[in-house]
Amino acid sequence: MATCGEVLVKLLEGYGVEKVFGIPGVHTVELYRGLGSSTINHVTPRHEQGAGFMADGYARTSGKPGVCFIITGPGMTNITTAMGQAYADSIPMLVISSVQSRNQLGGGRGKLHELPVQSALVAGVAAFSHTLMSAADLPSVLARAFAVFQAGRPRPVHIEIPLDVLLENADALLDSQPVSISRAGPSPAAIKQMATLLAHAERPLILAGGGAIDAAESLTRLAERLAAPVALTINAKGMLPSSHPLLIGSTQSLDPTRELIHAADVVLAIGTELAETDYDITFQGHFKIRGTLLRIDIDPDQTVRNFAPKIALVSDARTAAEALVLALDNEHLAPRGDDWGHKRAAALRESLATSWDEATRGQTVFLKTVLEVLPNVVLVGDSTQPVYTGNLTLDLDHPRRWFNSSTGYGTLGYALPAAVGAWLGSQDKGECNPVACLIGDGGLQFTLPELASAVEARTPIIVLLWNNQGYEEIKKYMVNRDIEPVGVDIYTPDFIGVAKALGCAAEAVSSVAQLKAALNEANDRQGPTVIEIDQRSWMKGLSEA
Repeated sequence: MATCGEVLVKLLEGYGVEKVFGIPGVHTVELYRGLGSSTINHVTPRHEQGAGFMADGYARTSGKPGVCFIITGPGMTNITTAMGQAYADSIPMLVISSVQSRNQLGGGRGKLHELPVQSALVAGVAAFSHTLMSAADLPSVLARAFAVFQAGRPRPVHIEIPLDVLLENADALLDSQPVSISRAGPSPAAIKQMATLLAHAERPLILAGGGAIDAAESLTRLAERLAAPVALTINAKGMLPSSHPLLIGSTQSLDPTRELIHAADVVLAIGTELAETDYDITFQGHFKIRGTLLRIDIDPDQTVRNFAPKIALVSDARTAAEALVLALDNEHLAPRGDDWGHKRAAALRESLATSWDEATRGQTVFLKTVLEVLPNVVLVGDSTQPVYTGNLTLDLDHPRRWFNSSTGYGTLGYALPAAVGAWLGSQDKGECNPVACLIGDGGLQFTLPELASAVEARTPIIVLLWNNQGYEEIKKYMVNRDIEPVGVDIYTPDFIGVAKALGCAAEAVSSVAQLKAALNEANDRQGPTVIEIDQRSWMKGLSEA
């Protein structure tokens, strides 16, 4: 007899799942019955939040959903933070958990790991949460989940399976086939309207977000056809190469970039929420779009949030961008002013380059050194100062190479486990890119035990630990608001000693030359490396150089 738990593994294989992240427990062992003989590899984190962050990082580099097996109760409360980050950033994640037997649901009898209504707990961080009341419903529920991942706005999906359903006879489901769904295509009428407005614009501009990450080539051709400057959100970095003359970076929160956006007479926003963590990171308000706004998004609800458009199109970003390029061939483009397009973008980049303060320049040197040694690196960031700096100053040559938790939900401790998942996802995609984790001393202490997971999974990630002995960004924020700093000057352990005790290579560096040497050595290792950069020593070294 094939149980529901065993058939679930077979069905996941059919959907192309290659990795599962989870911590086995007495309530999930039946999910593991068929796992050992399957083609799916299991990765064990040290905490369920780590499982979620690993699945998130895996999805971002592989482009496929990250899958987790989680126990009922504490397992689900632990993973909700990771689901919240994935929900905010539209990351496909499938969380499969156990739950009490059907006759005990909501019973309040003090059963092991019991929650009153587990699905209600996760409802706010999932596209949907479903309780599987019969094994026979498993194929249709999985089809619903992958429909969200394939054709809608990708977000976490939670499926909970009662303990007795996990044991049900599911022989009849062994021949079930996966369902494949294509994304919605663009409306010809809307494309025609948008193309006409863009063609007649004298100062067109494009705002592209992470929802358009697979449309890089089409979007580049569109921008070049229009001679339109392009601003990218943090999750969209790399959609235009760093040297592209129309790229104006990810500085939408800064006044010079806002002035350029204000000057645009037609603005195309594609795959972006136009939300605070990309367009107002200093919380000053005042971001405005004065020109005619056109919006393209796979989520109908999102096309009208934050800023109302003149025309909205619900569509896959890539096919919409391709359709606009073709439609523009039938339009006569209005002449562009001499001060727009390439010239205006170049002037903006030059203006911003001369405006950075000493700390920003020092952290940018750090990041550019990493890229110089490891040009194909995937940089996975936490909420830490070099990440905030890189969000503004750094441009990449390829998408899916820069992402972090400083946007959207904004959690700490994300980068380490997400980097483990990102490396595994890069391998499964066949790209084999090196992966570096950018994290601060405060954030690392949230998920420090996941270094052991990285060792166990043999992931040669490079942990770049920016140590400023506390929560410095929050401390500055408190001081600026005339609040006496409390709780921000935290104890920092001997990270080098801890990392070595957990099985990692580890060293401290304080100069560009030392960092280059450490990166080269780390890139040749089979396991993880921790490189600690003391902020004060780094900045002092740069000033003395």
